[in-house]
Amino acid sequence: MRVPYSWLREYCDPGMEPAKLADRLVMTGTEVERLDRVGPPSAEGFVVGKVVKAEKHPKADRLSACLVDTGDGERPIVCGAPNVATGQTVAVALPGARMPNGEKLRKAKLRGIPSEGMILAADELEIGDDHEGIIVLDDRLGAGTPLGEVLPLGEPVLEIEVTPNRTDCFGVHGVAREIHAITGAELAADPWAEDAPVEGAGEASDYASVTVDVPELCQRFTARVFTDVSIGPSPLWLQARLAAAGQRPINNVVDITNYVMLLTAQPLHAFDLDKVPDGALFVRTAEEGEKMTTLDDVERSFDAETVLVCDENGPSGIAGIMGGQVSEVSEGTTRVLLEVANWNGTNVLRTSRLLGLRSEASSRFEKQLHPELTMRAQRIASRLMVELCGANLVPGTIDVAAAPPPPRRLILRAERVEGLLGMFISQADQKTYLERLGFEVQEAGDDLEVVVPPDRYYDVTREVDLIEEVARVHGIDEHLPTTLPAVGGAVGGLSREQRLRRRAEDGLRDLGFDQVVGWSFTDPGLPERLRIPADDPRAKLVLLANPLSEDQSTMRTLLLGSLLDIVARNTARGAGKLALFEAGATYLNQPPQEGEFAGKQAAPFAEPLRLGAIALGSLVEPSWRGEGEPADFFSLKGVLEGLAAQLGVELHFAPGQEPFLHPGRAAAVSIGAAAAGWLGEVHPLVCRAWDVDAAVAFELDLAPLLGAATVGEERYEDVTTFPGVYQDLAVVVPAETPAAEVRAAVMAGGGELLRAAEVFDLYEGEQLGEGRKSLALNLEFRADDRTLTDEEVAERREAIKAKLDEIGGSLRE
Repeated sequence: MRVPYSWLREYCDPGMEPAKLADRLVMTGTEVERLDRVGPPSAEGFVVGKVVKAEKHPKADRLSACLVDTGDGERPIVCGAPNVATGQTVAVALPGARMPNGEKLRKAKLRGIPSEGMILAADELEIGDDHEGIIVLDDRLGAGTPLGEVLPLGEPVLEIEVTPNRTDCFGVHGVAREIHAITGAELAADPWAEDAPVEGAGEASDYASVTVDVPELCQRFTARVFTDVSIGPSPLWLQARLAAAGQRPINNVVDITNYVMLLTAQPLHAFDLDKVPDGALFVRTAEEGEKMTTLDDVERSFDAETVLVCDENGPSGIAGIMGGQVSEVSEGTTRVLLEVANWNGTNVLRTSRLLGLRSEASSRFEKQLHPELTMRAQRIASRLMVELCGANLVPGTIDVAAAPPPPRRLILRAERVEGLLGMFISQADQKTYLERLGFEVQEAGDDLEVVVPPDRYYDVTREVDLIEEVARVHGIDEHLPTTLPAVGGAVGGLSREQRLRRRAEDGLRDLGFDQVVGWSFTDPGLPERLRIPADDPRAKLVLLANPLSEDQSTMRTLLLGSLLDIVARNTARGAGKLALFEAGATYLNQPPQEGEFAGKQAAPFAEPLRLGAIALGSLVEPSWRGEGEPADFFSLKGVLEGLAAQLGVELHFAPGQEPFLHPGRAAAVSIGAAAAGWLGEVHPLVCRAWDVDAAVAFELDLAPLLGAATVGEERYEDVTTFPGVYQDLAVVVPAETPAAEVRAAVMAGGGELLRAAEVFDLYEGEQLGEGRKSLALNLEFRADDRTLTDEEVAERREAIKAKLDEIGGSLRE
């Protein structure tokens, strides 16, 4: 919302510089994104001039040689506008004036004739976009009058980021009331207090009629009729205000509707009454597939839930969003039907998203406006139609309304205010603050009885909302005392799960990985890019009710997509090697398992926390020997085993399959008998979808990983002085037997005397036979109370051999 400062001061002059006011608004809850300036940086050098003489340039057909009185004498100015003429009162920039682009105007010669200034068009002052002709001012203005007294030059503009609940601040008057509340500066009378004079013949109902078939979607529809309307350009002051507020001036009728919307936050729409058959309008839902061409010259198709404003021949406008070309106000319009209606915000938002069409009107209606605002806008617009268009207002207002929302009455308890804020605010101050904001307030003992005004009806619904209003106007930054929370003897701390999660994150950082935080939002096409089949639970995405965009309209079911997004972004900027991890939530469209968080939806969804990592390029720092090998399955498996060792968890790996992993280079990870996640090289087709050469990744559920952690449960034992016995063992097993299964059999056979068994070699060859492989393991035998004998070790080797027999293995001689 762009708020021109001069327009704001018309209703409330805070008596402070715009920058200081912006800071004050920010500190009281109204976010000012930036302070802009429209037009030249200074009004110096801009004056009113009188064209004494205008003749055709002798050497240029499209130029005019003018003599202009600028108050300090007459000066020659060459002008290219086709409408310049003798006797006009014009806007002039003198040599030395700085134009809006910062350029300093200088004397010049154009085709041999000197030019000591510039006769200005509207776009050259940034008060409009018209460059077809110069600005023609009121003849009553004297030559030499500073132009800044006539037009807003160097207009400061507050660009406000309006929060969805503050629909009142979508209007200049609402912002003015806010400034009145936080500064105490006087607020001018409400601009809708005075209505337009009635001059037309008959009644409005003689000219038009309105039928509302869906009162639940259109709570109020008001319409007024104007005759003898003269269409033309708006006066300069109106064009300047619209331009500064970011609206393009079109003609006086359309400009009035935009001006009143920007003033009151209530959108309006003007119909050419002669283009509405019999003046009859109907509000209904569309027929499936019904079409209409909107004002932006696009033919749009509607579904059965879209609300339309129609005439007898079909749709004439999309309710709350945009009008249609069929009844557009044009240069030939002489009769206008002015609509100011109230629409269901949820329906407007839905239709706007469905059509991909967003307008200034829809951005206000979708936040839900109060029906009472309609007549405020009607009164202001009617007055301007009479004043600026020479129109006659036909008596009466067509007003089709459902039952209005009941008044919202709230009790503000003094003890609750002090208890919640931790500071005392007198009842008189509370009453003053709320009255400044437009609330009706009556004292009720120590408490206050408050009636919420229409423009805050859907924002302030509870006592705590009133307390918030009182607190921010009082000044939280200035008056709220700094105190420590009253927690008694309680001491804060982390839960075991939180400590272990931090331990895991620290462990991955120690292993050379950088932590990232990816978007939990993702696009609906993510499962397809990850090659996840439709029947996989991870393809059934949780949909957002109010997404930021289509690309962020669902919740992720894996961390891998977020990690690949970050990898793609970094590699596109020249990163050759990356080692990244993320610990965060995923969202599965299924009932949560025990211990998982359930989202607050009608159909609960699971929100498991997961730990994921991805690597590409070498995991070691380059040296004079070279860059090192790129990360592969085994290097990332080593990282995962290192992390598990830090947590005191034993992981088990088995051949696995995931649609997004390379076949034959993937493993399923388990902890005990529970599935915990996956590890593998990312499938080449998935890498191609993200424009990544190659990557390797893993992802684990944090719940089983942290649940099995033994960190903090360590047992300490004496360092034994008895030597160990170290032996190597070669085991021949079927090729499909996992190394983990072989190691488990060896450990089981070795019993308590076998302290460790590590695989260090793999051999496959013809002499082993087809479908066989040999694994070499290093064994460590040790006892705490004695030196082991050869017989004891031999007995354990025999037991190991027996266990290997059970899995189809044998010792290689």
